[in-house]
Amino acid sequence: MSAGKGRVILLGAGPGDPELLTLRGARWLGVADVVLHDELVSPALLSLAPARARLLNVGRRGHDGAPRSQAEVTAKLIECARRGDTVVRLKGGDPYLFGRGGEEASACAAAGLPFEVVPGISSAQGALAYAGFPVTDRRHATSFTVVSGHHDPTRAQTRSDFRAIATAVDTLVVLMGMRNLEEIAKNLLAGGRAPDTPAAAVMSATTPAQRSVVATLQALPAAAAAAGIGAPAVVVIGDVVRLRDELAWFEKLPLFGRRILLTRKPEQAGVWQRAFAAAGAEVVLRPMIQTSPVRDTPAIKDALAALEDYDLLLVTSANAVRELAACARSAGRPLARFGGGVFAVGEASARATAEAGLPRAQIEIAGPDAQGMLDALLARGAPCGQRVLLPRAEQGNTLLARGLEKAGARVDEVVVYRTEAAHFDAAALCAELEAGAFDVLAFASPSAVRNFAKSIGAAGVRAAGRATLAAIGPRTAAACGDAGLTPDIEAAQPEVASLLRALENHFADHSPEDSR
Repeated sequence: MSAGKGRVILLGAGPGDPELLTLRGARWLGVADVVLHDELVSPALLSLAPARARLLNVGRRGHDGAPRSQAEVTAKLIECARRGDTVVRLKGGDPYLFGRGGEEASACAAAGLPFEVVPGISSAQGALAYAGFPVTDRRHATSFTVVSGHHDPTRAQTRSDFRAIATAVDTLVVLMGMRNLEEIAKNLLAGGRAPDTPAAAVMSATTPAQRSVVATLQALPAAAAAAGIGAPAVVVIGDVVRLRDELAWFEKLPLFGRRILLTRKPEQAGVWQRAFAAAGAEVVLRPMIQTSPVRDTPAIKDALAALEDYDLLLVTSANAVRELAACARSAGRPLARFGGGVFAVGEASARATAEAGLPRAQIEIAGPDAQGMLDALLARGAPCGQRVLLPRAEQGNTLLARGLEKAGARVDEVVVYRTEAAHFDAAALCAELEAGAFDVLAFASPSAVRNFAKSIGAAGVRAAGRATLAAIGPRTAAACGDAGLTPDIEAAQPEVASLLRALENHFADHSPEDSR
């Protein structure tokens, strides 16, 4: 909360894809005290607010069952801002395009409260762009209009006159029009729009659940109903619809429409989520394991005291180097002091090592896993007589340490964290697996596999076979086999990019519906 008078930020969240939020919008969310958000705003956007922020759902769909009336929402904005809060009113699309942002801004002005309007991408633009329809294109359309398709039963003057605008512009975009689509089409036809005018409806635009149907204006209501297209949806009418086959890029992404269960911890899932989302997939995060740090043990203290004496630092996981770096900072001996050779398993571990303070130029990638690192180091002949620091998990694999010791190295294994089972609703997950709710189950570690199988039981393991099982590497794939889960995909390298390529190749000849 800020001192004195607060302020209101009317912020457009965009049409659905959280990555379409503006940088200015993200900055305001990051300092919000209160966020009043619409029903369909992505949870990913709400996560940008500080942990201390109050999140209030004040949304509605059309005129159905709003948690709060518009008057109540406006009153809440004013109340919080007068208390000194920075209040973000997070709206789908753009605040001033059928978002009632003008009403809320006027209320702020009347109350003498400072406010700011941060525009957002409206579904009138975003939905069309993701579905392959330019709003204008000089080959087909030089004008457009955006109209509301629902009728506010309390305000007769808000009813759109579709007969009057039927032929007034080239491209007609209708928001919130699915409930009245048949009536809208009849009025456009009565106003002179040709029955064979290309038209389309796009549901859940810019998200992995996006679905589009194309028909003539006359046939669109029946075609949309047959395809199960409902709110939230955008309707577009005009010759620009003819460009869909050429320009529909989003629905052609390699994993479009696939639903992937990702079993990583939230703090480690970001790169994975972004990679899968960029390929068109919907990612559902269900962590199977959690980690807790190990601090101030004699082994850690001794290793940090002798940090400059080690010849090699071996990093087999991002968790290990992050926790070692935390211990080093606490002891006042940052890892940047280490001047020996640094070897990491895979790019993710190398990246985490650089983030921990070691120069990227000092870090080499050696093998895809512990066995690969051992083979690479033995091939160099380097370990003999050298002192090696190996931070690891309490239950970590000892293969690397034993192999190096056999070759004559002195290895100090230092436990810096432990892995524990994460708690989740196993019964709910089993029900989703039984229903075939996931196209892919993605596992990033043997411990995640083990906890998954143990938690859901034999029936859940059998149901999991309905989905494609993807493992990040050979140890994880082996753990799948041990748990009765046959992996369909094993990444060539223990990196999300490698797993993504394997998934894309696997699904190249199958539509999302084929696997369900």
